[in-house]
Amino acid sequence: MDAGSVKVAFDAISKKIARNVDLLTELDQKSGDGDLGVSMKNGFEAASRFVAGSEEKDAGRLLNAAADAFNREAPSSLGTILAFFMKGMARRLKGTESFALPELAGAMQAGIENVMNKAGSKPGEKTVLDALCPAVQALAKQTEDDAAAFSQAAKAAADGSEATRSMKAVWGRAAYYGEKSIGLLDGGSVVGRLIFEALDEAVRE
Repeated sequence: MDAGSVKVAFDAISKKIARNVDLLTELDQKSGDGDLGVSMKNGFEAASRFVAGSEEKDAGRLLNAAADAFNREAPSSLGTILAFFMKGMARRLKGTESFALPELAGAMQAGIENVMNKAGSKPGEKTVLDALCPAVQALAKQTEDDAAAFSQAAKAAADGSEATRSMKAVWGRAAYYGEKSIGLLDGGSVVGRLIFEALDEAVRE
């Protein structure tokens, strides 16, 4: 994998999010302000446009700049969280022009740690981390077969997202609903699920 892979990934994620704007909007209307679909669409489209036009070969530098482009167009709590995730990955991959699956999994784990350190959140709190964390763990367990790794990661992300239905929200606007948030699917976790579904589809194609 290299900078070209980063471009393929952002293109796949951007298209996946765009196809699911209505779903994300509907979920966010139940416990948020309803702008999740549009903000994620705008953010990933901006990141995808940026990397597509960049000649940067350093995967870390490319990802860091993509995070900035994303965050400018997705000015929201989830936008900030995902930018933290990308920037944590970027720091781990800085100085790297090519990387294999173990390095990618390590970078994603660094991204998760950056989110937890800066946002103070952790798995089990009805957020995007509930999809990202199990997906990255699944990715790290399969280091030899890229297709199998991403397939398992996508399933883990989907299972993690579904598990948020039983959780009580403790962050953001959804936290105002308290116990009423139990039973609702977290929109942020669905974004995490869609990211790994897009990566899985890109690898298989």
